[in-house]
Amino acid sequence: MKNVLTMRIALVLMCVALPLWRGRPALASRGHLGLAYPSDGSAVAPEVQGQDALATKERQGQDALATLSGAGGTAVAQEPARAYKQLKYPKLRDIKVPDVQRLTLPNGMQLFVLEDHELPLIHVSAMIRTGSVYEPADKIGLAGLTGTVMRTGGTTSRTGDQIDEQLEQIAASVETGIGDSFGRASMSVLKDDIDTGLAILADVLMNPAFRQDKIDLAKISARSAIARRNDNPGGIAAREYAKLIYGADSVYARQTEYATIDKIARDDLVAFHRKFFHPNNTMLAVWGDFQAQQMIAKIKEAFKDWPKAEVKLPAVPEVKYEFRPTVNAIRKDDMNQGIIRLGHLGGLMSDPDYHALMVMNEILGGGFTSRLFKNVRSRQGLAYSVDGAYRGDYDHPGLFSLSCQTKLKSTVHATEAIIAEVKKMTQEEVTDEELALAKDSYLNSFVFNFDSKGQIINRLMTYAYYGYPADFLQKTKANVEKVTKADVLRVAKTHLRPDKLQILIVGRPDDCDKPLSTLGNVKTIDITIPAPKK
Repeated sequence: MKNVLTMRIALVLMCVALPLWRGRPALASRGHLGLAYPSDGSAVAPEVQGQDALATKERQGQDALATLSGAGGTAVAQEPARAYKQLKYPKLRDIKVPDVQRLTLPNGMQLFVLEDHELPLIHVSAMIRTGSVYEPADKIGLAGLTGTVMRTGGTTSRTGDQIDEQLEQIAASVETGIGDSFGRASMSVLKDDIDTGLAILADVLMNPAFRQDKIDLAKISARSAIARRNDNPGGIAAREYAKLIYGADSVYARQTEYATIDKIARDDLVAFHRKFFHPNNTMLAVWGDFQAQQMIAKIKEAFKDWPKAEVKLPAVPEVKYEFRPTVNAIRKDDMNQGIIRLGHLGGLMSDPDYHALMVMNEILGGGFTSRLFKNVRSRQGLAYSVDGAYRGDYDHPGLFSLSCQTKLKSTVHATEAIIAEVKKMTQEEVTDEELALAKDSYLNSFVFNFDSKGQIINRLMTYAYYGYPADFLQKTKANVEKVTKADVLRVAKTHLRPDKLQILIVGRPDDCDKPLSTLGNVKTIDITIPAPKK
C-alpha cells in the first residue's frame, strides 16, 4: 500500500513539473557540458531516460494538435512525402584528377611524381617486373622468400635489425615483397627524413645481403603456413577452386609444399634477385609534401649507382581451359555447414565487354540488391552469405566464381538455387530497376577511386605496368553509363556457361540435404598435406 501511494505522489509531481520541463534547454550530459541528447531519449542516461520519454510524448501530442489546428481551428492537410523512387538527383559532377608527372630516369627507371602538401609526409611505392610466375616448379615459394628476406636480411652495409632500429628512430617504414606477377617495395617517412628513407630503400633494392639466419626464419614461417593451410574452410575452398579452374600445376594456382621450401637455398634467392631487380625493370611512384623537381633530383641521386641491365623475362604459360561440368567434394568432418564455390574461367579487364560484365556482376551477385542475395538468402533463406562475380584480371583470365555458406541440410538446394539464377541471367533481360540500381551502385561510388593521392598515383603506375591506358578507369565509367539491358543479356549469353559449371563443396557430404550425386558425378579431392622429409 505504501509503495502504491509513493508511486501516485511521484506521478502527480511529474505532471506538475512537465510544463516547466518542456521549456528547458537541451539536456547536457553530466560531465560533458554542451552535449545535447536527441529528443527521442535514445541516448539519454538511464536515470533521466524515463522522464525524457514522458516529456517527448507530451511535446509530440501538443505539436500534433498545433499541426491539425489552422488559424480557424480547422485541420490543415500536409503534402505526403514522395516515394524514394520518385526522387530525382542532379548529374554527378566531374571529378578533377590531379596531374601526375611521368618521366624516365637515365638508368631506365620509370618515375611517377605527385605533390600532396596536406601532411608533412612522403611516400614511395615501387613495382618490379617479377613474380612467382617466374619461379621454377620444384622451388615454389622462392619468390616469396626473396621478397621477404630482401628486407629482413638487411644489406651489405647494415643488418635487417639495424635497419629496423634506424627506421624506428625516425618513425619511418621500408617494406618489400613479391606476389604472383610483380614485386613491390614501399617507403613512408616524414619529409624532414626523406634523404635517410631514400638511402635505406635504395640500399635494400640494390644490395640485399640475404643473411642465412633470416632465410631460415622465413622458411620456418613458410612451413608454419603450410601446416595451417587446412584450418580455414574458406581458404580451402578458394585455394582448391583456383586449382580446379587453372589446374593444380598452373602458376596461378600451385602452392608451396615442405619439399619445395626445403630445396630453396641462399644462392637461389641471390640469383632470383639478380635476374629481375634492375632500374630499367622498375617503376617508382612518389607522392607527398615536396617540390617535384627537388624530389626527382633526390631520387636520381639515391639510385645513381644502380646500372641498367638486360632483363630477359621467361615466357609465362598461357591459361588453357576446357569448359566442362564437374562436381567436387572436400570432406571436412569438423564443419557443421557447407561452403559452396561454383563457376568457370573468367576473362581479362581488357575485354571490350568488361564494363557490361561489371553491371551484370552487380545484378547477379554484387550486393544486398543482387539476385543471389535477394532470392537465395532473403527469400529462400538458404544462405548465411552468398555473392560472386565474373572477374577479369590485368594479364591473365580471372575467375567466374559464385560462393555461398549454408547449413549442411540445405547445401544441395542452395547450389541448385544459385545455378538457377545463373541460367536466368542468360535467358531474359534484367528489369529497368535492376539496371538502374547496378549502374548507380558503380557510378555513385566512383568518387571513392580518388580517396587519396596515393590511390591515384598507384593506380596509374599499375595501369602502366600492365600496359593499360592511363584513363582506363574513366573510360570504364563512361562505358558503364551506356550499358543497356540488351548489353547485359548479350554478355551473359556470351560469357556465362550455366550448363558447364564446376562445383566445389567443402563440408560433410554425408549430412547434406540430398546426395551430392544429385548434381552430377562426384569427385572427392584429397587435401592431405604431404609430410616433410625427415
